[in-house]
Amino acid sequence: MASAGDTGYLAAAAVYLGAAVVAVPLFKRLGLGSVLGYLAAGVVIGPHAVGLIADADDTLRIAEFGVVLLLFVIGLELKPARLWRLRQEIFGLGLAQVMITGGAIGALALASGMSATEGIVAGAGLALSSTAFAVQILREKGDFSAPYGDRSFAILLFQDLAIVPLLALVSLLAPPSDTGADPLWLAGLKAAGAVGGLFLIGHFALKPIFRLIAAARADEVFTAAALLVVVGSALAMDAVGLSMALGAFLAGVLLAETEFRHQLETDIEPFRGLLMGLFFIAIGMSMDLELVAEHIGLLIAGVVLLIALKMAILYLLARAFRSPVSDAVRIAATLCQGGEFGFVIFSVAMAQGVMGIANGSLLMAAVTLSMAATPFIVKLADKLAERWRESGEAQPVPMMEEAPEDARLRPIIIAGFGRMGQVVGRILRLRGYEVTLIDNSPERIRIGMSFGNEVYFGDARRLDTLASAGADQARAIFLCIDDRHGARLAIERIRERFPNLEIFVTTYDRFTYLELEAAGAHFVERETFEASVNLATRAIAHWEGEEGIEDLIDEFRRRDMQLLRLQSEYGAHGGIQKMRQKYSLEKDF
Repeated sequence: MASAGDTGYLAAAAVYLGAAVVAVPLFKRLGLGSVLGYLAAGVVIGPHAVGLIADADDTLRIAEFGVVLLLFVIGLELKPARLWRLRQEIFGLGLAQVMITGGAIGALALASGMSATEGIVAGAGLALSSTAFAVQILREKGDFSAPYGDRSFAILLFQDLAIVPLLALVSLLAPPSDTGADPLWLAGLKAAGAVGGLFLIGHFALKPIFRLIAAARADEVFTAAALLVVVGSALAMDAVGLSMALGAFLAGVLLAETEFRHQLETDIEPFRGLLMGLFFIAIGMSMDLELVAEHIGLLIAGVVLLIALKMAILYLLARAFRSPVSDAVRIAATLCQGGEFGFVIFSVAMAQGVMGIANGSLLMAAVTLSMAATPFIVKLADKLAERWRESGEAQPVPMMEEAPEDARLRPIIIAGFGRMGQVVGRILRLRGYEVTLIDNSPERIRIGMSFGNEVYFGDARRLDTLASAGADQARAIFLCIDDRHGARLAIERIRERFPNLEIFVTTYDRFTYLELEAAGAHFVERETFEASVNLATRAIAHWEGEEGIEDLIDEFRRRDMQLLRLQSEYGAHGGIQKMRQKYSLEKDF
């Protein structure tokens, strides 16, 4: 078959997209996850099977940028407060798992005949589990915030942190190039200077730059700036001989405490998802099926040994950290597979000459097979865990305090922190409600943060922004934005995507009131209406006293609401005519 270059980039893109569209939903339907779907798609279209794409190397070079973006997103998620809360599990349980598992697998690799450097890389790569697989399993089971889910996530979080030094380790193990490499002291000095420079730029320049871009209200430029930060930091690290992923990771960490963190993650996510999918497809394409078939017996034995060894270590460590038997079994089953970062480490090791192509391909095949076995192992572990629970095992004490059933603790989202939004937010917080803010003004973001609110920079009309802000768990949303058309679109999208979310919205006039109510808002308030009613009430009370004012205002509200309904049915002019007829009014009401 022709190569991607002969058929054209569009034809190659159609092949990749078509393979992913067919394979990924099928594999997710079977409970095997999207990663295996991408790998299977790559195997099928690659040169060792159907051969729709003849060369995986060019694709892999492009798709590796997905790993860079993934490390950037991981850095964005690592807020110091979150790390501190899980510090014992992350840096105790997680560190012990990586070190012990990596050492044990490395020793077995050396015993099997691998070189010392290959054994180190094999141990490092296979010690890691699949974040994508494990998180997906925990979410589908609703156990993400269960005690064993919390500890599983802590281990995965340390593994995500460990990928950066492990990639740096692979680079250090690489044989010296023939181009005259710098002395070790000079290379170290350059690396330290690059990391220090990146931290200085990130600390003093990134936040002001993003505030200027945000103030310009150009979403595409904001996305371009986010990608530029990732590319620039990656190139800076690459220039001094460090991993590009390290640069992206550090940039993410530097931006994790800014008000733009959520919007950056939202903007980067589509690129990351597509490129990571392409990366796994390229890995599948590069898998030598003849080599796998030739060593199938060794592979199956290796996968069984890998899963058994990881489960045993995970179980013992979880018990040592006082997890009950049922939780320890579930942790072991959830994290027993090899992970997507194993593909990253092995591909980098092969590219830099640290590991042979044959050994790297076999290790990648072992990771793939261990992923395929995971769903079945998890189901078996769940059955065993339930038996232990039924036998009267004491229930574990949650690592985090469980939220009471009081609905007041469900967050309230306020989109737009202007005049109305600020007043609404202050009243809700005074009453004890948890408030989350969304706004695209850097100045209002700073005001919201000064009140101690959870703040998201972004556009409330975008579903991905709302999802990042927790709309699926929120009780209600207040749309206090000036854009009438945008408010109507937001209401329609929220009703479709988050049907249980109560929608409160402010608007300027009676006609927009009707539009927003028809769009599906539960409560609509005209911004100037109540102020005008109060002003007229105070004037009449000043002139005539308080007597009869309450009845007057009640009658006015009743007629005004009736007029709104008539205007909705007959139009603006027709509704007024109907009111004239009803009340024999000579002037417009």
